Amino acid sequence: MDDPYQLDGPRFEIDIASAEYPAILRDTPDPPRVLRGIGNPDALQPGIAIIGSRKATPYGLSCAETFAAHIASRGIPIISGGAMGCDQRAHRAALDGGCPTVVVFGSAADVTYPKRGRDLFQRVVDAQGAIISEQPWGTQPLPGTFVRRNRIIAGLAALVLIVEAGLPSGTFSTADAALRANRDVAAVPGSITSPNSRGTNYLIAQGAYTVVDNDTLDSAIDLAWAHSMYALLADRAADGGDMTSELAGDDPILRALAAEALSAQQLAAYFDFSPGELSRRLAQYELDNLIQRGIDGRYQLCPRR
Repeated sequence: MDDPYQLDGPRFEIDIASAEYPAILRDTPDPPRVLRGIGNPDALQPGIAIIGSRKATPYGLSCAETFAAHIASRGIPIISGGAMGCDQRAHRAALDGGCPTVVVFGSAADVTYPKRGRDLFQRVVDAQGAIISEQPWGTQPLPGTFVRRNRIIAGLAALVLIVEAGLPSGTFSTADAALRANRDVAAVPGSITSPNSRGTNYLIAQGAYTVVDNDTLDSAIDLAWAHSMYALLADRAADGGDMTSELAGDDPILRALAAEALSAQQLAAYFDFSPGELSRRLAQYELDNLIQRGIDGRYQLCPRR
């Protein structure tokens, strides 16, 4: 008998040795050996993770939707776990904003969980996003698999944003995984009398970025993006990675930087790229060892050896 909750879409498997494996995830302490998924594997780009309480309050749901919509407007993929509450609200906001989103299952990618999210998950696949898991096909959800999957959510993200969490909270395993992977953590504050915000307030007290509006979110994203990309570059260099990549094709950004060092703001003014597209391009050029950012914030071509 056919499973009525089964998702429709192409399946894929990506081995860690494959060039298609996300570099940002490979650069974590415990990357999955294989990623299995349904949907578009090209959606597995560096993004921003948004997580929060399953039993979310209207405040938490509103924060998840508001900040996910802003991230989507920048063209940055949103990653989460598909749970009821804040996770699903973030996925919906990404889709409504026309931005692909990635759902990381605790079960296998072909075992829809929670089942009530089936329509949302199918929408993710149809919109060129992806449902992924490290679990073999057919694996049923177990408590331990959800804790394990949280390191994948954190590993695909430059920044983990927690919009609502009490104490204790399962979201802390994702925050811990982010810190182990040298990722930044941000949190949305709430009332000190609200049990639903004790976890996020605690994280802020421990040093997490405080996000109270789109401007503070943008600042957290930009800082986290630089941190994660530079860490990955440093690891590549330590491993003997090639620092002498040739300029490819007739790329206008690289040609501009060949003439002079420019800031991201100057590049945005010169070229008709969205902020999200420009951020992705600059990050990829850094990963390819084509450009580097100086202490003054301006980008320039890497010296050729």
